[in-house]
Amino acid sequence: MAEGTPHVPVLLQPALDALEVRPDGIYVDGTYGRGGHSSAILARLGPAGRLVAVDRDPQAIADAGRRFAGDQRVTTCRAGFADIDRLARELDIHGRVSGLLLDLGVSSPQLDEAERGFSFREDGPLDMRMDPESGESAAAWLARAAEDEIARVIKDYGEERFARRIARSIVMARAEQPIERTAELAAIVARAAGPSPADRHPATRTFQAIRIHVNAEMTQLEQALADGIDVLEPGGRFVVISFHSLEDRLVKRAFRAAARPPAASRRLPAAPSFTPRLKLIGSLVRPDEDEERNNPRARSARMRVAEKLPGSPS
Repeated sequence: MAEGTPHVPVLLQPALDALEVRPDGIYVDGTYGRGGHSSAILARLGPAGRLVAVDRDPQAIADAGRRFAGDQRVTTCRAGFADIDRLARELDIHGRVSGLLLDLGVSSPQLDEAERGFSFREDGPLDMRMDPESGESAAAWLARAAEDEIARVIKDYGEERFARRIARSIVMARAEQPIERTAELAAIVARAAGPSPADRHPATRTFQAIRIHVNAEMTQLEQALADGIDVLEPGGRFVVISFHSLEDRLVKRAFRAAARPPAASRRLPAAPSFTPRLKLIGSLVRPDEDEERNNPRARSARMRVAEKLPGSPS
């Protein structure tokens, strides 16, 4: 296991400020990771407060179990954040959650532990699953997927302009031998994509794209955005930290669709009635210079905040 970079929660103080943590509130951390945000929320809760820590990574949930052992205010759930509606109903907190936080992307331990297969910088088995006990690994998917599908995933989820060339190289390489190691894939992509900016490995976008696909991250996010408003109480805060433009666009559109009426259409005789469910809070939040300097992985972070309006159905 690589030593790696210690896990540092991104946008910690801005997220806490956005959640407006009350001592008696109920808060859901939809992506526990290694507990930076959860621990800070818990420190602000009183005896009547409650924290629900959710993650589909068994190592993350094991960490939460050790860290919060014996604290009756904490419930840990091994699940994806797309399961938040179901979990809220099972825990009898549906419509009563004071704050919901989604910190998207990959945690430092996932990136730094070579055996998890997320990193192109450390050689390990080509896995990339956030829950290594379910679903299909990256190696298994690359072994069976058609060239067109691989190219589409890399283009759509990685916004990689050399997607077709990379997909073709992957298919040619696997015809010679299975691609089972991260270093093998990184080398194939680097040869196909050619030189990249000095601060970015040529395989960055491809690894991101395959990880998103293997973990169905966009589907998970879409479901969480659809259900998240319902689990909140009136005045509850919905806070999402994303790390690339695809995620941020989804969050921006979902929040705006719930907060603002659709644009007028000349084809409709009258605008349909619209009842806003959310109020947008502030503008896009980015890390300041100090955080970017102290935590390089925070550089691409973007945070959006919304508040559930009274009268919204749960």
